[in-house]
Amino acid sequence: MCCFQIQEIIVPTDFASIVRAPSSGRTTAVLLDHRQYAQAVLLRGQPIPWTDAVQYAQFLKQAQGLLRPDSTLLDLGVWYAQALAADPVLQSAMAARSRRGFALKTLLADETLSAAAVELATVVSRTSAAPLVVQIPSPMVWLAQTHLQAGVGTVADLDAGAAENAAMYLADWLRRLSTLPVSLLLLDERWPGPGVLPPVEPVAYTPIANVTAHYRWTFGRRMPDGIDVLGSALTGAVVPPSFWLDDHPQGPPSGDFLLAEIPAAAVPETVLARLAHLI
Repeated sequence: MCCFQIQEIIVPTDFASIVRAPSSGRTTAVLLDHRQYAQAVLLRGQPIPWTDAVQYAQFLKQAQGLLRPDSTLLDLGVWYAQALAADPVLQSAMAARSRRGFALKTLLADETLSAAAVELATVVSRTSAAPLVVQIPSPMVWLAQTHLQAGVGTVADLDAGAAENAAMYLADWLRRLSTLPVSLLLLDERWPGPGVLPPVEPVAYTPIANVTAHYRWTFGRRMPDGIDVLGSALTGAVVPPSFWLDDHPQGPPSGDFLLAEIPAAAVPETVLARLAHLI
């Protein structure tokens, strides 16, 4: 008799319900990107334990307990960047061909890294009390990053068509996270690198939208000035860094929910005082 192993799929918390009734008790849900701040304050500038899923989850849980966001933001794009920097063999493999998208396709196809990323996300989702938000670079941004890292060209080589192909690679990779309760998949569209990336219309990301719809994940794009939730009337506003750093900052922007990245240089007492204003 043949036996089949059935994977348990946990239904994610609907993102709209997070916005309607924030678990923190705030009137407006707050998503916090506190990685750099927590590294500076909790780890005193020491490296984040990316390679140990349990230690990383403990670090994240400590930051969550201190700051009380309404979700757990896991940035797998940063995780991949750290893992790639420590893997010269994979770096060489990504540079083996100059074809556009080859470096990104090679990165996402690496089974060792994919398994480790899934393990990290699984441990975080099982140990965090807040709903899971997974952030990764958008197809265009990740394509540009890997294209430059492989040393095979510049961002001038890229166009919207290349982003469509990258979206297919990314959609295939996302299926590895199928058993996780992802409330929101957030594509980070911010580009800090050299040059200007070509604009990409949402239709180019249809392969990703199909995956998120299948798994009942909400799908959003993180822009410099806000969060675009695809297929929804929800609007997310970005809290500027000055809110945490200035002595007399303006109040937070208005939106159905807020996303705030706390700078590493922010003073802990000021951060707690500012959080009290996000009610």
